[in-house]
Amino acid sequence: MATNMDKGLYQAPVGLEDETMEGLDNTPAIEIEIENPEGVTVGVDGVEIDLMPDESLLEGVEFDANLAEILEDNELSSIAEDICGMVDADINSRKDWVDMYVDGLDVLGMKYEKRTEPWENACGVYSTLLTEAAVRFQSETIIETFPSSGPVKTEIVGAIDRLKEEAADRVKDDMNYQLTEVMTEYRPEHERMLYNLGLAGCAFKKVYYDPQKQRQVSLFIPAEDVIIPYGAASARDAERVTHVMRKTKNEVRKLQVAGFYCDCDLGEPTTIHSDIEEKKAEDQGYSLTDDDRYQLLEVHLEYDLPGFEDEDGIALPYVVTIDRASRKVLSIYRNWDE
Repeated sequence: MATNMDKGLYQAPVGLEDETMEGLDNTPAIEIEIENPEGVTVGVDGVEIDLMPDESLLEGVEFDANLAEILEDNELSSIAEDICGMVDADINSRKDWVDMYVDGLDVLGMKYEKRTEPWENACGVYSTLLTEAAVRFQSETIIETFPSSGPVKTEIVGAIDRLKEEAADRVKDDMNYQLTEVMTEYRPEHERMLYNLGLAGCAFKKVYYDPQKQRQVSLFIPAEDVIIPYGAASARDAERVTHVMRKTKNEVRKLQVAGFYCDCDLGEPTTIHSDIEEKKAEDQGYSLTDDDRYQLLEVHLEYDLPGFEDEDGIALPYVVTIDRASRKVLSIYRNWDE
């Protein structure tokens, strides 16, 4: 329902008609539009004032949009502090595992230590038995998982006929071509994963579409860079999984220009390293002081996002990326099918 108010509702007092009514016909009309009982819009000369605005942010937002572009800065700061607190709690919950892993790196026999205890020039070399076992596990497993014919095999479920066999062969040939020729990083990353799997007891592969390379990529993620809450049965069933990423200023800028991350100033990178990283650098003889990359937290979690709450009060799955040093949210994406 819309109503135009062109004149005053009551007659002007006697003696004020000439002064008050002069030029009234040039006054812009006031439009009051009532679309529903819960909202009223007043329009004056093309300017609209919403007396009861809709608090929902869902309207007009594309499903795959970066929701961090929509939320206010104070809301993003609150979200970053909340999620970073959760991640810090997850890191503290696995401290015993980190300490055990750091101590285990000492016995790999990859570094000579000059000792003065229990006597001067005592032997400072550990047995290389653990390293040899890890290398043997890697070499035997890569043969099984990456044979000369390619890593992909197909299996037909149900009745087998010639058309299904031909389709299965096409799928196998295409996927083997992708993994061996197009995704050039697949085999070396797979070999790195197998070696670390033997040492740490667990390792991860991350397969995703890279907008810069315009193709799928498959990267090895070491166990120390995947943070899972203590007590989770598996990464798939965990309430929260965090991938600790490191990206240079140029890599972050590319993703910002591409629209994948928010175009916000992160400042200069701040050096943040875990005990495992420092121990690996010490054993392998390189310094971490020259590492000028950002540490980003890509958190896969169920979260009650302000403005996008579920009507049943259920926390929904999102992927939130935060710069750990500056606590700035770079992206928030829905993590379910439309």
